[in-house]
Amino acid sequence: MKPPPRRAQAVRNAPALQTNQPPTLPPIASGVTSGSATSGPSNLQPTAASEVRISGEQLNARPVSRVGEVLEAVPGLIVTQHSGEGKANQYFLRGFNLDHGTDLAITVDGMPVNMPTHGHGQGYADINFLIPELVQSVNVRKGPYFADQGDFASAGSVGIDYVNRLPKNIAEVTLGSYGYRRGLAAGSTAVGDGTLLAALEAGTYNGPWDVPDNVRKLNGVLRYSQGTATDGFTISGMAYSNGWNSTDQVAQRAVDQGAIGRFGSLDPTDGGTSSRFSLSGNWAQSSAYGQTKVNAYMIRSSLNLYNNFTYFLDDPVNGDQFSQLDRRMVYGLDASHAFDVRFAGIETQTRIGLQTRGDDIQVGLFRTLQRETLSTVREDRVREGNVGLWADTTARWTNWLRTTVGIREDYFAGRVISDTPENSGNAQASMTSPKAGIVLGPWYKTEFYGNAGYGLHSNDIRGATITVDPNDKVTPLDRVPLLVRSKGAEVGIRTKAIEALTSSLAVFLLDFDSELLFVGDAGTTEPSRPSRRVGVEWTNQYKVLPWMTLDFDVAYTRARFTDFDLVGNRIPGAPALVASGGVTFGGDTGWFGALRARYFGPRPLIEDDSVRSQSSLIFNARAGYKFDNGLRLQLDVLNLFNARTNQIEYYYLSRLPGEPIGGVADRHVHPAEPLAVRLTLAARY
Repeated sequence: MKPPPRRAQAVRNAPALQTNQPPTLPPIASGVTSGSATSGPSNLQPTAASEVRISGEQLNARPVSRVGEVLEAVPGLIVTQHSGEGKANQYFLRGFNLDHGTDLAITVDGMPVNMPTHGHGQGYADINFLIPELVQSVNVRKGPYFADQGDFASAGSVGIDYVNRLPKNIAEVTLGSYGYRRGLAAGSTAVGDGTLLAALEAGTYNGPWDVPDNVRKLNGVLRYSQGTATDGFTISGMAYSNGWNSTDQVAQRAVDQGAIGRFGSLDPTDGGTSSRFSLSGNWAQSSAYGQTKVNAYMIRSSLNLYNNFTYFLDDPVNGDQFSQLDRRMVYGLDASHAFDVRFAGIETQTRIGLQTRGDDIQVGLFRTLQRETLSTVREDRVREGNVGLWADTTARWTNWLRTTVGIREDYFAGRVISDTPENSGNAQASMTSPKAGIVLGPWYKTEFYGNAGYGLHSNDIRGATITVDPNDKVTPLDRVPLLVRSKGAEVGIRTKAIEALTSSLAVFLLDFDSELLFVGDAGTTEPSRPSRRVGVEWTNQYKVLPWMTLDFDVAYTRARFTDFDLVGNRIPGAPALVASGGVTFGGDTGWFGALRARYFGPRPLIEDDSVRSQSSLIFNARAGYKFDNGLRLQLDVLNLFNARTNQIEYYYLSRLPGEPIGGVADRHVHPAEPLAVRLTLAARY
């Protein structure tokens, strides 16, 4: 999560439903998208310089410490962790500290991962149930320029598609440092006129921590499909369960004074449990009248989390540990229809869509001691829903000019029933968001892009009904808007003018009217300020040889609050410079491997920029051999050069035993794991 609201913290905003793909007019420039995935419509064309498609093969070629890190294949995205391995990751993109997912819309097989009005943070996106070996493609779009993207998508959206069929069955076992164990069995077979796919994953992990993480993870997928992506259907069931201990970020002074070691804990009873069960279906049909797609889903999720960020600041006797509860049922539908029309000699494609989602939520915040409840801060039942109507039209005016214009209307409503009656109530809001884009070219295998649009993010609905502080039930608090406007624009270029090199450059701007959010750690709403982010991203992929690929991505963002305040205008936690690169080699058999580097630049930790985080540079490596009989032996070396750096840093007040009652402002860090090795034996049959 994030530190407690002792001062303005790193801002967090919000993500969206994504099941529809960009328009599919006839191909313009071949090879401009990354990867070779075949899911979705054929001849998908990028509509923005920053748009990219990543294949499952590219994703799985990366050596990673945790499953969420595979998403670092998204250019400019940093995925890290400040707590136990069962908790949602921390995400950083385009100058945002997105906390656990706010303003980055993540979907898996058309199902939203982000959770509104969540016990641990708005837009909480736990991707730990992902099985990378089942990923067919990852579709990435950034900015509020796309009509089929709504809540949680202002910074970007990541749509992950699973395969319907595996080319070969999989059985693999991984053993590694610090008690890492993982087993996976997956396969598919013909059943009737379709294909049945099943996968089961189990894993444990302790980590280098003095208090072992003791991760206990079970994960499974069962999927039946018939037909194709344009004429067929899939029915999928997924189940995931996890339990863990956690060493959260710790006060740097406790390490410096020798009270704990670098991997020590200041509350050994922190941790949690989580689960996710889902049933979903996708149906598609093509006809003379166009292409119709329907996706429906039902999700049951739960999280019970124990954290102590401030130790003995609020309660000098029992300590500051608290528990956050979130249990919910989610129901949703995403339907769209696309049709082609030739008007006055101009080829056009129009898409219309309907997206709706409802959440029935039990959410609570409790004071605890060693995971035993002491008192209730607040406990609520929330029913929240939204409906989004959208349409866009793409027109090919000439063989070098196409445009897209779209519009989206979102309506949100819900009811809060709180244990503090003054904080109960209803809230509703709507917002209209126009979008537009233009593509020029190709000339010499080069295209130019321009995009602009309005977007939104939702706040926790409890912030829209609150009237008194749930801690004392007396102090009045201001309500916040349910929806907050975002505005963005981007210009860019993508070229393959140099043989085997795909390169893109995008310059973007993104404004938020306000970065208000509900603070789950405190049960209150924390108002923030309007902001602006201006940045540039440069992405490159070079196929040196048929069996070797180089890639390099770098992104720089200037993130500032735009109103005046004596405390300063820096946005805490907002990264300015991030970069990644690597080499991947290998074929169907024989030697294979990868070497990757990821740079995470320093961030301001308070508004006046007087305290800054460290930067980090971490290398991961892989080497292995694929035998002709389908066996694969693989060695991953993580944090190859044993960098002593941190995954995350915050600056806020906390109190250790014996310190002044008002606490001490300090840097709070979660260290990166030291060098670790993992050995995998896998079979394809």
